[in-house]
Amino acid sequence: MKNKVFTKISNLYQKLKTNKNFLIIFSVGLAVLIAIIYFTSLFNTKENSTATKDDNINENYSTSEEYVIYIENKLENVISQVKGAGNVDVIVTLEKGFEYVYLTEEETKTSASGITTTTTTVVMVDGKPVLIQENYPVIKGIVVVCSGANDVSVKMNILSLIQTVVEVESSNISIFTSK
Repeated sequence: MKNKVFTKISNLYQKLKTNKNFLIIFSVGLAVLIAIIYFTSLFNTKENSTATKDDNINENYSTSEEYVIYIENKLENVISQVKGAGNVDVIVTLEKGFEYVYLTEEETKTSASGITTTTTTVVMVDGKPVLIQENYPVIKGIVVVCSGANDVSVKMNILSLIQTVVEVESSNISIFTSK
């Protein structure tokens, strides 16, 4: 059975090999298919890099102050959607701002007199330090003032929402009723 299939495939291959038009059409079709795959992957890579850039907060907010404003606005928008919350104002305080960790090299030298010195230098590529880790600001506390905070269930919903969004201990979140 295998010999019959192999013989049929071999005969078909021999017929196609002698047909020059088929070889040209096949070659052009293969080239077009490869080009489509290449360009599709190229465009998908650009779209993915754009999505990653938008998701990276520090690309859009270069200072801790801008980051705080971003978090405050996001929380105000989300909390205002809670049933009964009413008008909302949010204040966020930071424990510390952005921290950057750069790649370093250590060089240890021992002098003829036996003194050992270690020198640490930041690794530079094209005149720029190599960033290996970026730590986002740590939120110290959050204050929310809203008209619906006199209702205990609204207050608990807001507290739960904040803890979910920014991972802050409940003892560092204060919710007050506005005038």
